Amino acid sequence: MAQNDMPTMRSRRLGGELKRLRLAAGLKVQDAASKLMCGQPKISQIETGRRGIRPLDLSILMELYGVEDETLIANIKRLAKEIHKVDWWSSQGPLLHDTLRDYLTLESDSELVREYNQSVIPGLLQTEAYMRRIFEARHPAEKAERLVETRLRRRALLESHLSFRLRAIIDATALHRIAGTRGLVREQLEHLLDMSTRSNVQLQILPIDARLAPEQYTPFTLFSLRGEPPLDVAWLEHMTGGSLLEQRQDVQDYDRVWDEFTAVALSPSASQRYIRDLT
Repeated sequence: MAQNDMPTMRSRRLGGELKRLRLAAGLKVQDAASKLMCGQPKISQIETGRRGIRPLDLSILMELYGVEDETLIANIKRLAKEIHKVDWWSSQGPLLHDTLRDYLTLESDSELVREYNQSVIPGLLQTEAYMRRIFEARHPAEKAERLVETRLRRRALLESHLSFRLRAIIDATALHRIAGTRGLVREQLEHLLDMSTRSNVQLQILPIDARLAPEQYTPFTLFSLRGEPPLDVAWLEHMTGGSLLEQRQDVQDYDRVWDEFTAVALSPSASQRYIRDLT
């Protein structure tokens, strides 16, 4: 696969981890380049995710950086292989922007996804009619259709990968703002009830009268990426796309917010009753 065709999210994650290990060892780019007998630009390209790394070179760098944790080494080697993985969305063309591709990569590589949304139903829990109404209101017909197809295909994670788990917290206001016919609303609510009975889905409703800190939170997702131990990253939604947070303190802050939300949200069973009362 050409270097510029690599899944950028995985290659950036690999490069970032290698840079972190180099800095932790107190080494400069020149030190790594000298050990691999290459130019500094090659090391910089690896660390910025613009190129992959050969298994032999990776082993040499692990030794140079003093990495002895066998689990960590195995995870880095696995990620180095996965940057060449061809995902189903790789062939979707320019209608899927880079931000969406990054999100799909994170979702696919995760064993647990925790999502909070205060305005819409989480994508993996939407009916086709609901998502179609959302996309057609914002995009030309061709792009809207491609986005619907993409979101429908994502649901395979819940349906065929039992090791994949979704935990969702939905603000109650999102349930009261479902636009469309009564039939569309009822179908979406019943779909939420059905999905909430799955063993790999946990759904909680954040009631309108929940007592929360005064901060305003945008929709966010916490991804627990596969590995031993799993690596947690945070994804923030905004008007023009999304932003990835990887720094430990940033992720811990959103972990704390998640715990606060789950504590004041309705229990899964009470959430089902809440939804059922709206149908």
